[in-house]
Amino acid sequence: MMIQNNTDVLLLSDLKTGEEGIITGVSGHGAFRKRITEMGFVKGKKVRVIKNAPLQDPVEYAILDYLISLRRTEAAMIAVIPPDPDSQAETAKFEGTIDRRSMKNVAGEKESIVAGEKGKIINVALVGNPNSGKTSLYNRASGSHDRVGNYGGVTVDAHEATFRKSGYKFNVVDLPGTYSITEYTPEELYVRKYISENKPDVVINVVDASNLERNLYLTTQLIDMDIRVVIALNMYDELEKKGARFDHEALGKMIGIPIIPTVASTGKGIDDLFGRIIDVYENRDPVVRQVHINYGADIEHAISRIQELIDATGGLSDSISSRYLSVKLLERDSVTVGQIASLSNFESIKSRCDAEILRLEKVYREKSGTIITDSKYGFIAGALNETYINGVDNNRKGFSLDDILTHKYLGFPIFIFFMWLMFQVTFSFGSYPMDLINSGVTGLADLTSSIMAEGPLRDLLVDGIIAGVGGVIIFLPNILILFFFISFMEDSGYMARASFIMDKLMHRIGLHGKSFIPILMGFGCNVPAIMATRTLENRKDRLLTMMIIPFMSCSARLPIYLILISAFFSSHQGLVLISVYLIGIVIAILVALAMKRMLFAGVDVPFVMELPPYRVPTLKSTSMHMWHKGVQYIKKMGTVILLASILIWGLGYFPRNDGPEKPGQMERLEKSYIGQIGHFIDPVMRPLGFDWKIGVSILTGLAAKEVVVSTMGILYQADPDNGSNSLQDKLKEQGHLTPLVAYGFMLFVLIYFPCIATITAIKKESDIKWAVFVMFYTTGIAWLVAFMTYRIGSLFI
Repeated sequence: MMIQNNTDVLLLSDLKTGEEGIITGVSGHGAFRKRITEMGFVKGKKVRVIKNAPLQDPVEYAILDYLISLRRTEAAMIAVIPPDPDSQAETAKFEGTIDRRSMKNVAGEKESIVAGEKGKIINVALVGNPNSGKTSLYNRASGSHDRVGNYGGVTVDAHEATFRKSGYKFNVVDLPGTYSITEYTPEELYVRKYISENKPDVVINVVDASNLERNLYLTTQLIDMDIRVVIALNMYDELEKKGARFDHEALGKMIGIPIIPTVASTGKGIDDLFGRIIDVYENRDPVVRQVHINYGADIEHAISRIQELIDATGGLSDSISSRYLSVKLLERDSVTVGQIASLSNFESIKSRCDAEILRLEKVYREKSGTIITDSKYGFIAGALNETYINGVDNNRKGFSLDDILTHKYLGFPIFIFFMWLMFQVTFSFGSYPMDLINSGVTGLADLTSSIMAEGPLRDLLVDGIIAGVGGVIIFLPNILILFFFISFMEDSGYMARASFIMDKLMHRIGLHGKSFIPILMGFGCNVPAIMATRTLENRKDRLLTMMIIPFMSCSARLPIYLILISAFFSSHQGLVLISVYLIGIVIAILVALAMKRMLFAGVDVPFVMELPPYRVPTLKSTSMHMWHKGVQYIKKMGTVILLASILIWGLGYFPRNDGPEKPGQMERLEKSYIGQIGHFIDPVMRPLGFDWKIGVSILTGLAAKEVVVSTMGILYQADPDNGSNSLQDKLKEQGHLTPLVAYGFMLFVLIYFPCIATITAIKKESDIKWAVFVMFYTTGIAWLVAFMTYRIGSLFI
């Protein structure tokens, strides 16, 4: 770590709220050091303390026009000095660029020839930082409806779309949001592997215009890769609003990349962007030229000496830039080492690389990875110094929403209020359209019964399909309202603040603060929540988070709760509902504590998270999210739930006995195949207060939790009844079903075996053994909790 000797050196953790410091170095090692420097914590950068979280940890800092949160333990690894003009820390020099046109570029010549032969099909990849508006641009350009969120990790896999513009067919891939293409997260490796192996014709680098310095770091890495890039300068309206002036054309000429201002939320500049992509593809754009970032004489010497050995082998350097490989080797990138391991002169390259790293670290007195990062930020700072004049300070010193939403005393009450409001509105407002849909389903069943002759077909339609699917579709309004709130929190930027205020609590129970985002997503659907764990850098953190996400009550369980709460808890419905969710959270905490100690013990991973700016969610974005989830819900009803309803009806309808001693309807149901299954598992269910019908409903819920309602609709609607039509009324008429049993049933459904889709996602993100483990351990806990609820509750009732 290189610092000024004549200046008092402080640690970033020593600074108080409102104080500033100039970074002089970063200690620590490994992933943390790499990530923190890539996010702009390099020598010479000014950092300011914004505020502490409500529990005093982590701390919010402002650097490079954006906000970031660090724990105090991480801040203690960053050395700073007071921002005295007479004692500034060293900064990397701006060396400009090296024009590749003066060099031999056989690969570039081949590229031009191939481009002319490919016709009018252009393969495009979108790359950009989280929160840069990349997926919004993708949606706007392609007409796709992929999820957009104002926090990192929404796009957790590649999404593809095909569309036509100006006579060309575009195959566009939206790659995961990433701050860089090193090896810190699975997203980073995925992006760089996709670019290297699939070789898109043009890469669109989406850059947040309100946060240029940090966003352009990824651009410098794309320049190293020697690929054709077009920059979409997104959110350009925000840059204009703060009064900044940016000569983007001059910067584009400097780096040989066309830069097009865009506003993805309104579609402004999208047509211009794809027009320039066509020009780049056809090799007629005047701005495009292959350049190298000039890292300075010492680093350039090291790069060239390694590069000449890689070039000597041919082969690999024909498909991947040898300069890019050389830079990555100097950064000690293990993936790159694996890439060149098959080369015949691997040992020579490795020895040369080790020697050059040793030389550079001796000269700079820094780790080689940090040297490269400092040089990149030095280039960015110099380039912007020539082309950019800042406007209003984006990292506020005045009033901000954070002063209220993350306030020391108000932060937690506001968060709890938002959670209560979400559930209360979901229940209250959803009841009106729910009653209308229920009336429609009942009317359809009555109409079908009246116009069809008695027989198996009518029974299938009325008691199987309409009762099963109709019993689930009535909850569509509740699902939409729930996802409206989740979408609003994501798009506004509040979701990241929730992680900020919750980190210390999460840390105490063995979880990473960033785990809070996928956990909160789990309240919508466990499947994307499992996939969102990819944003966690450490495998143990990812696994632990995956193990407890199933305790977050997804929207598929909501119909079950609403049925039972409406039937047995007419008073305090919102409180009963939120209590079920809170119990899931408590169980998740206890399980996390136990697993962290027994299965996932290890070193804590640092908490480094960007806090995106607050943005007013657009009605279109929120509506799109609601519609997307609504369509998914309806599709599930038309596939999984429909098939399950037909299967359950068939198992309950057969075998038939229509002889002279025709049994009653309930007797026939008990003797049916499904009745036999229910009675077989009844000894396991009876200690919980459940009857065989609840047992069967639980079994069918393994496919999808909504099927539990379908099953109950089929089984309980079969009871003789002349007075009521709703499932809630029929449940209340069951003498053995009490509020206590109903509450235990809700808890069992909350905890037991996740749906098949969730199990599949866990298998995909980890392996089969963890998927099997989740199936068994959650069901065991569910049985134990339901048993204790029924037995202890019975003592007081």
